[in-house]
Amino acid sequence: MTSDPPPVRCHIVTGKGGTGKTTVAAALALALAADGHTTLLVETEGRQGIAQLFDTPPLPYEERRVAVARGGGEVKALAIDLDEALLEYLELFYSMKRAGRALRKMGAIDFATTIAPGLRDVLLTGKVKEAVTRRVDGKRVYDAVVVDAPPTGRITRFLNVTDEVAGLARSGPIKTQSDGVMAVLRSPQTKVHLVTLLEEMPVQETADAIAELEATGLPVGSVLVNMATEPLLPASSLARAADGRLTAAELAPALAAGGLPADPAIAAGLVEEAVEHARRWRSQDALRGRVAELGRPTTELPLLTGPVDLGALHELADRLEVLR
Repeated sequence: MTSDPPPVRCHIVTGKGGTGKTTVAAALALALAADGHTTLLVETEGRQGIAQLFDTPPLPYEERRVAVARGGGEVKALAIDLDEALLEYLELFYSMKRAGRALRKMGAIDFATTIAPGLRDVLLTGKVKEAVTRRVDGKRVYDAVVVDAPPTGRITRFLNVTDEVAGLARSGPIKTQSDGVMAVLRSPQTKVHLVTLLEEMPVQETADAIAELEATGLPVGSVLVNMATEPLLPASSLARAADGRLTAAELAPALAAGGLPADPAIAAGLVEEAVEHARRWRSQDALRGRVAELGRPTTELPLLTGPVDLGALHELADRLEVLR
């Protein structure tokens, strides 16, 4: 007998800078909240990017509703504040919240996170684990948690640093907390999704990140190709333009048919634009092959023509419902 795998409840979204990972994370949170579900969207980098996307005031260190999804679900968001996360940690494991506030006034918390950068990531991943596993009256508070995580260049260290810290503590609260975090991050209920563009460097960074994540036993999910464009010419015309076989003379009759002056300069400009578009499309299509070789489920998200507002996020969310 076989049983269905447990649902993925912790979705970690990473990507090279500039690929739009925060936008994709926000859209994914909306997709997962559809049909009456509740999703928590977590920001880890302190940029308040989530607040800007949902056009809300800067997020405090508390969970607030930022959007309603299709079917009455809701998205809540949390921007993790390192100081508050450490105070919460000290209170939870050592009953030292008051002492922790005194340490913050003295600057000790900033000092500690500066000389031990790994502490920052331990606090962030610990808060994510707490949200994923939180229950009230025996019921999970969130159906899913989406994490707008650091870029691909440091995603493996970010997720695996708790395991490294656990090796320094043989027993006690730190060891227990670290083991609990890694149990969630390496479980089937977690997936790390990678956002890329159809450009050489983002695709290569995606491939490198997948290899690093797999090497440390962290579960890789889907590759999300963002800002994908559609061809503006038929396949035969694309091939002719990309090969440099399209001429201004061929465009003159089309200009005349459209009621435009058959000006050779205009025709030459259009040819130049067509060639650039065709060659860019050919390059992107080749990179689609490289993405396919990564062997991961892939979803393409369209290039949005207008501003990234709530309506645009819902448009992207429709494409991301395959990850539910």
